[in-house]
Order: sequence, then C-alpha cells, then structure tokens
Amino acid sequence: MPGFEVFGNEERKEVQDVLDSGVLMRYGFDGQRNGHWKAKEFENNFASRMGVQHCQLVSSGTSALTVALAAAGIGAGDEVIMPTFTFVASFESILAIGAVPVLVDIDDTLTLSPKAVELAITPKTRCVMPVHMCGSMANLSVLKAICNTHNLILLEDACQAIGGSYAGKPLGSYGDLGCFSFDFVKTITCGEGGAVITNNMKYFTLADHYQDHGHDHLGSDRGAETHLNLGYNYRISELHAAVGIAQLRKLDTILEIQKRNYLLIREELSKMAEITFRRVPETGVENYSFVNFFLPNAILAEKAHKALGEKGVDACFYWFKNNWHYINGWEHFKNLKSLGSLSSEIRLQIKNYNKVDFSNSDAIMGRTISCLVKIGWSKKEVKNRAIKMREAIESVL
Repeated sequence: MPGFEVFGNEERKEVQDVLDSGVLMRYGFDGQRNGHWKAKEFENNFASRMGVQHCQLVSSGTSALTVALAAAGIGAGDEVIMPTFTFVASFESILAIGAVPVLVDIDDTLTLSPKAVELAITPKTRCVMPVHMCGSMANLSVLKAICNTHNLILLEDACQAIGGSYAGKPLGSYGDLGCFSFDFVKTITCGEGGAVITNNMKYFTLADHYQDHGHDHLGSDRGAETHLNLGYNYRISELHAAVGIAQLRKLDTILEIQKRNYLLIREELSKMAEITFRRVPETGVENYSFVNFFLPNAILAEKAHKALGEKGVDACFYWFKNNWHYINGWEHFKNLKSLGSLSSEIRLQIKNYNKVDFSNSDAIMGRTISCLVKIGWSKKEVKNRAIKMREAIESVL
C-alpha cells in the first residue's frame, strides 16, 4: 500500500485509450469511444473480484458511502451507528443525507464493538456501519446477527481493507452493501474514485440513478432518459476508471507483497513481550496494509511513536492525537460547525459528543500505533526497518 507505488505502462495504456477517443465522460458519445467503456469494464471486473453481482463506481469513497446510504433509503432523522475510530468521511456521508451519526466505542479489533452497537440501537436506528480500519475487519457475523434481529442494514466501509476477507468472503461483500475508496493512498488507486458493491438489485439500481442526477440510464439517448428520483453528481470519469482497470489486475500481487512485508515486521516486533497486536476476528484475513500494535499504556505509546520518528521510521501513526481519524480531533463535528444550517432532525437528535464518555475507546486508541506497509520496499529494506522499529520502541520501554 499504496497502489501508486506500482504505476507503470499498464495504467498509461488504459488512460491513453481514453485520451485517443477524446471521451472522458462515462456516459454518452457512443460513436466516438472506439469501443472503450472504461467505467463499465472496471465495474464488471471489480464485481467479479469481490464475488458480488453488482458494482457502481463513483467519484470517491465518501461518495460511495453517501450513495450507498441513499440507495438503502436512509434519510432525514434516521440513525446510523458508526465507530469512534474512522476517517471523517464516515460521519460526513451520514450528515450529507440528513441522517444522524451515532458514534459508539471500538474494541481490540480497532473496529465497532458489537456490545456497544447493541446498546446504541433505538427505534430510529436504520443502519450499522462498521469501518474496517487499517486493513482488518469488525466481527461481522455478530454484527450481522444484530442487524437481522433489529431489521437493520449492514453497510461495510471497506475503504482501507480491500483484499481482506471474512468467513471466506471478500470484505465489503458480507453486508447488504460495501464501499471502497480508490484515492491516491489506497491499496489500489484511480487517483480519485470509489465503489459501491451489493447483491441487492434494488440497491444497485437506485445507486446507479442517484450517482448521476437520477438518470434511469434506459435506452440510448441520454437526453431522453427519465428521472424517477432526485439524485446528485457523484460520477467517476473514464480517465479515473481507466487507471483502476490496470490497478485491479495488480491487486493480488500487491496483497502478496504486503503480507510478506507485514510478517517480517511483525516477527521482529514480536520479540518484545510488551507489545501485543490488534485482534483479527475468527475467520478473518486482513489485507496486511498496516501493522497495528498496542503498547502497555498511552504514555509509552506516545513515547514510542516519537522515538520511531526520531529513528527515521516514517508512516507510523498515533491515531489518539490525530485530527482526521479519531473523535478526539473532530472539534468541527462535536460542535456541529457547518457552512449552513443543519437539518432540524440532526440538531434535535444528535448527542452532545463533547460530553459522551468514550473511555473504552480511549483506553484502546491511547495504546495503539499503526505503521503503513509499503510495497516498494525490498526484503532487505523491510528487515532493516523492522530492526529500527524494535530498537526505537525498546528505547522507551
């Protein structure tokens, strides 16, 4: 991770096809395309790789979440349960459709705690959104059982975990809907882009309409298409989709290299008895894009993170004090700072997150360090990096 490390002639060839045709938009201009429909090709290939019937490409991972929620019929006043540890896009997408984000604690998987989810369910809850942070997943079977009991939608945010699996199924394909990001620092990248996958024909059809202004995409005359529902513009371009086609072909190789590098680093860190590793649920296989580990306490974790930087070990993150990925840094969200007035449903229903106790999450995140696994490293570079990591951490233990 990330996919831009393996850019090459394959991506250039796919993009050149688009430039040669001159048609950068995914819809229309049939006669000028020279038979190239890059978005359609990527959608078909990605659906096959993920083992699902349907894929809808969109302009970003945030767009994917927004479109998936809308396609599932979630809107004003509906509550969506999400974790305290995620990227800001999770609550942004919920707020964008007028729904209410309900944040709950994580557990030692670094993802949604099923116990916390059960306690948060109200008559207004419509959806549970586990976020598979840093390459690994939530306990999906338990969450699915909770959703079945309460008639809730299970929406997987797999933006950081493409290539991982649970119970033999690719992450993103286990729930009712799954979302992915193809931005510049993801395991495979389009530069910008995202995808919604599902086996539900209704959700797919509505997602297809919603991401393109409500167009029903029937017939061959775009100007004559009807609009059954309101929609917005979350389309991907042919240029971005073209990059994704080439990147997807490289996914298995990327995952193989990530796993090799991950295991080399973990082997070295395992020599320290004080370090433990994030729990991967039974039947789960992570995508090995991050090495995630715990120090005995928050003080040592922060010192270890600082020592890693001083030792020249880059791309290691102490999320507990990160502005983008943990609730501690989301002052704009907690104080509902918006450019315009938020809906009355949001203002009336949302909790005051300045006062909610997330000590269970704090106890986990305060001890957590996550280190990115790059695919451009040689085996020798990985081993040297792992030794530096161990030495840096040992210096503060």
